Amino acid sequence: MSKTIKVALAGAGAFGIKHLDGIQNIDGVEVVSLIGREFAKTQEVADKYGIAHVTTDLNESLALKEVDAVILCTPTQMHASQTLACLKAGKHVQVEIPLCDVYKEGQEVLRVQKETGLVAMVGHTRRFNPSHQWVNYKIKAGEFNIQQMDVQTYFFRRTNMNALGQARSWTDHLLWHHAAHTVDLFAYQCGSPIVKANAVQGPIHPALGIAMDMSIQLQAANGAICTLSLSFNNDGPLGTYFRYIGDTGTYLARYDDLFTGKEEKIDVSQVAVSMNGIELQDREFFAAIREGREPNSSIAQVLPCYQVLHDLEQQLNS
Repeated sequence: MSKTIKVALAGAGAFGIKHLDGIQNIDGVEVVSLIGREFAKTQEVADKYGIAHVTTDLNESLALKEVDAVILCTPTQMHASQTLACLKAGKHVQVEIPLCDVYKEGQEVLRVQKETGLVAMVGHTRRFNPSHQWVNYKIKAGEFNIQQMDVQTYFFRRTNMNALGQARSWTDHLLWHHAAHTVDLFAYQCGSPIVKANAVQGPIHPALGIAMDMSIQLQAANGAICTLSLSFNNDGPLGTYFRYIGDTGTYLARYDDLFTGKEEKIDVSQVAVSMNGIELQDREFFAAIREGREPNSSIAQVLPCYQVLHDLEQQLNS
């Protein structure tokens, strides 16, 4: 595909805007349709980014012949069904994490993706952050092997708000959303499937109906282990912090920044063409469409992560 890739983007909130900002740096791509829950707010975002078509109905955008691909930045509970709708409409699709919150729905997405042959990937951004890519290159070069990953995912989110602090209509989830990042990254970086998983959770929030604190232990087939702590109750620095403990060093990854275990800054500016993980994720999506290949973070590659999440959910509910 040499022509401009024309994109519909669903979800004009915090992450939709991150994708719009990233796409502005990518040649040969144009967002031609924006879908949002509230028309007036969606129109406001569309005007800012010069997007002509605005709607509150994804199906209206899918009916546009000019649309080649869709990026879904919608509530978790809609991800699987909307991904299926995109594939069945003949559109390539990238869905923000998580692919699903019911494992069998993820399995159905993979079945339909294989049937259509379209490019379909999930926004497992940690695979694309320069900090984690740097570690991945060290592993592939045989210069570093993970013994343990220690990960903290902390937010202060006792009400429904997005990454911009704005109210939203749906409830986030520590297991199916935030743990998915680390579960997938651990197996990806180790190059080894997860064979053991255990979880405990704190009290269920009376209004939100979700656990606000969780602890997860993982082990890969190669013996590496991972300890993940998650909280929506943390009144302090927000975000996810990774400590890679290996046979030849220790590395601390904080989004796109990387440090040694002694807090010495590592220059990762030359790892990729951008320091923006979301932009790099989008670049991979569009490159896979142009080249007719499977993308990094494809449905098939990430589905084992959701099998682990499913097993952990069963364990927590038993």
